[in-house]
Amino acid sequence: MPLIVNEPVDRMSGPYARRWWALLVLCLSLMISVMANTALTVAAPDMTRDLDLSSSDLQWVIDAYTVPYAALMLLLGAIGDKYGRRGSLALGLLIMAAGGVAGAFADTSFQVIVVRAVMGFGAAMIMPATLSLLAATFPREERAKAITIWAATSGLSIAAGPLIAGVLLKSNGWESTFLINVPVCAVAILAAYVLVPPSKAGDRGRIDYGGGTLSVVWSGALIYMIIDGPHFGWGASAFTAAGIAALGLLLFIWWELRHPRPILDVRKFAQRAFAGANLAIAAFFLAVFGVFYFLTLHFQFVLDYDPLETGIRMLPLALGVFLGAATTGVLTPRLGARVMVTVGMAGGTTALALLIGVDSGSAYGDFVAPLALLGVSLGLAVSPCTDTIMGAFPESELGVGGAVNDTSLELGGSLGIAVLGSALASSYAANLTDATEGSKVPPEALEAAKDSVAAGNAVAQSFDEKARQLAEQAVQAGSPEEAARLKQQAAELAQGSDRMADAVGSAFSDAVSGTSLLGAVVLGSAALVVAVLMPRRSAEPQAPVEVDAQPETPPAPVPTKAGR
Repeated sequence: MPLIVNEPVDRMSGPYARRWWALLVLCLSLMISVMANTALTVAAPDMTRDLDLSSSDLQWVIDAYTVPYAALMLLLGAIGDKYGRRGSLALGLLIMAAGGVAGAFADTSFQVIVVRAVMGFGAAMIMPATLSLLAATFPREERAKAITIWAATSGLSIAAGPLIAGVLLKSNGWESTFLINVPVCAVAILAAYVLVPPSKAGDRGRIDYGGGTLSVVWSGALIYMIIDGPHFGWGASAFTAAGIAALGLLLFIWWELRHPRPILDVRKFAQRAFAGANLAIAAFFLAVFGVFYFLTLHFQFVLDYDPLETGIRMLPLALGVFLGAATTGVLTPRLGARVMVTVGMAGGTTALALLIGVDSGSAYGDFVAPLALLGVSLGLAVSPCTDTIMGAFPESELGVGGAVNDTSLELGGSLGIAVLGSALASSYAANLTDATEGSKVPPEALEAAKDSVAAGNAVAQSFDEKARQLAEQAVQAGSPEEAARLKQQAAELAQGSDRMADAVGSAFSDAVSGTSLLGAVVLGSAALVVAVLMPRRSAEPQAPVEVDAQPETPPAPVPTKAGR
């Protein structure tokens, strides 16, 4: 077998011999794109201090990755289908590596935000390529198993990001979380050409750039609105983005219904299994990303764990994902996708409900069961959903299928951080006001502390630092009276610091409890809808199309089963 594999799978006499090694490369590429987002949650405090980031700056450092990531996947997935999925994967990895190098040398908030946007562009090429190459490389009878491993990797990556970042931050600066991408991307690019067969649609025809542009407009505006409105207030920019998103979506649907070769046949959403699978993925990742967001904050700023300790304590989620994925691989062929997805969403709702009991006295042990149950539930549900979505697309549109799946995932994750994060912030601010009522906290200090749990801790630490300074001044005072006065002020400030720290921890714990209730309601409601939408047994996936041997035919006006 040659060192560089250049023969497409559909021209091979049998199944590709190194397909499981190819899957390893695809899963590694997937991990890079997911971890680039989640690792930043534990690197954010160091980055905030070094670059003097405002809360607005930090929010856009995190979310600048998300906007191009979600907005461009559909168009880039279609381009990968036509011009080559492996090439799209390699180019995305190269862009990600270049962004990592640039990010490590960035020294202003603007530079970091631009770098994160570039990395998001690369991830938008990587994500749909991993799924489409998986589907093209594996025979249909093995595809569900391979997708199960892919989905488990996706869940693992969410928890692995903070762990790996925590290890790096023990002895390195936040820049290391960017640089770690470079050697991993280099290995993945080389391995892709050695182990992953090339794949593209034989005759996809001209790309529907009109529909692709409209998809970028409406999805990008929607993501921007999701980020801007809850975090920065529902002002003119958020409402303008909402209007652009609504108009863009309507134009996109109108265009796609009339185009002879649409970039996405929107009629697929009339299929119950397809619509239910997309809703389930969006709702599940809304819950998972929301929980991940506020628990990493709780572990660091309330339970006082460092980044590495925080990453380690998120491992029950990752282990749960693997257990759930192994279970769903065995049970889905027997019970059907609807049962597994519904059970998974019910389990996720239960995990969120368990977090409603969080209070200021909660220790780490109180979080282990909810995290593990959420991971198991994610493993149960996501793989059948992804298999259902990919089964609705012919071989010539696997990149588009992967993009649809990943867009649902990313929209859900963005909503989770924005909606649940906004609810968390509002609840925390109100709780802190109540907790400090009647105290002598200066109004300006209280307003600063209400900005976030990190700001609240910083205010408490500033009180403590000022108390230490006064105590040192008391030692050097010129008279006993002056020394006594300074000592009294120092003692009052030290007590104020303790009271503020307690109030911040209590306010944030109560906010976590209330936000978990909201998440449980959202996920539980979505579970009921999905249980109705998804048929007891999904339609059998269509037979593979020999796209390299014959041109693709235009889609029928009304599809009759999962596929065209």
